[in-house]
Amino acid sequence: VDTIVGHASPRMLPWAMALVGAIIGLPMFFEIGLVLLMPVIYLVARRAQLSIITVGIPALAGLSAMHGLVPPHPGPLVAIGALGADLGTTLALGVLVAVPTVVVAGPLFGRLAGQWVDVPAPATYDAGAREDATGRRPSFGVTLATVLLPVVLMMGKAVADIAVEDKTQPVRRVLDLLGEPIFALSIALVVAMFTLGKASGMDRAAVSKVTGESLAPIAGILLIVAAGGGFKQVLVDTGLGTLLAEWADDANVSVLLLAWVLAVLIRLATGSATVATITASSLMVGLVDGLSSGETSLVVLAVGAGSVFFSHVNDAGFWLVKEYFGLSVGQTLKSWSLMETVLSVSGLVFVLLLGLVI
Repeated sequence: VDTIVGHASPRMLPWAMALVGAIIGLPMFFEIGLVLLMPVIYLVARRAQLSIITVGIPALAGLSAMHGLVPPHPGPLVAIGALGADLGTTLALGVLVAVPTVVVAGPLFGRLAGQWVDVPAPATYDAGAREDATGRRPSFGVTLATVLLPVVLMMGKAVADIAVEDKTQPVRRVLDLLGEPIFALSIALVVAMFTLGKASGMDRAAVSKVTGESLAPIAGILLIVAAGGGFKQVLVDTGLGTLLAEWADDANVSVLLLAWVLAVLIRLATGSATVATITASSLMVGLVDGLSSGETSLVVLAVGAGSVFFSHVNDAGFWLVKEYFGLSVGQTLKSWSLMETVLSVSGLVFVLLLGLVI
């Protein structure tokens, strides 16, 4: 963050913050990324004398887009498994959709939102509050390589699947194994213990403590995914997915548009992007038969785009943003909620555009 923001001019700061949000959002859950970025958002807004909305919205757009569109986040991964999509293809197309989506919903919309919600950054953090306890930090290259390692491993699997047709080839078997999300993330974790832990002065006890403390939030994520999966199975067993498939076939509705609408409705009802993704993807299973690998991946992305639509009072992220940014409910609706809507609609538009050429 310091490297990217430090090299950006005041005019380019919102664009730099969008990039920071996207990079941080690749390996992390939205809420965790938000907590990590808040000190930076405060400091950058004060340094540039800008509204915290102008600086913060681009970072939130980067975080949210990665959370909804790009593996290895739980929602996209479950949707890929449910619909039988190819992980590498979905990852590549997800990044392709996420980049212009973040541009529209981040720096461009953030400039408008900052005009009608002009809130100065609170003096919660000062320059000394972010000094490292050890006085040592990994280099920018090492940090970026560690964060992007699981994405590179999963992309390697996708390239091997395309380039090497023989599944028994040793190279393909190795890359297929390393590219599985569980292995890719586990490898990145072990690497991070050395590149980000040991390199910053942490001993074995400190690394063990950080790893142990991370287990508590995982329980909540597992509960959300499990509850969403249970709800999904109820809908599947009642035959609702089959009915929707028959209705869509008779009405000649675009599969991509239907996937987005279903995710939007579940998102508005439950407030959870992950539950919306899991449930909507299960309802689309009967409609992806006969689609190509690329088209199936676009259905996953349409579901992901719909899952972030209009965050409101039943979404934990809504209240996190409200409290951290010091906004009223109305100001949060006019900034954060509208940004999520712009993000969702923009994502759908770019998915539909890709659908014209795939």
